[in-house]
Amino acid sequence: MEKTIKTFKIISTLEAISFLVLLGIAMPLKYIWELPKMVSVVGMAHGVLFLLYIAGAVYVSQKLNWNIKKLIIAVLCSVIPFGPFYVERNYL
Repeated sequence: MEKTIKTFKIISTLEAISFLVLLGIAMPLKYIWELPKMVSVVGMAHGVLFLLYIAGAVYVSQKLNWNIKKLIIAVLCSVIPFGPFYVERNYL
């Protein structure tokens, strides 16, 4: 169980960081300095991490017996900058 939670925390942190890098670095590079390559690279990494986060949230919710409300909040937090950090701090 401890390994499952630790793995989900790592995925959660990486997903949150990739989202912040996408919004804070890659998007300005694309639209201000016309360098779209970073969005492709960071966007792909973020997409994979996002899917892993959602799958991990479902798996962890079953292992920790979360109610449906906690799971929905965890999933919704994945689309809010800094949201996964909230889930880590309050639910794990």
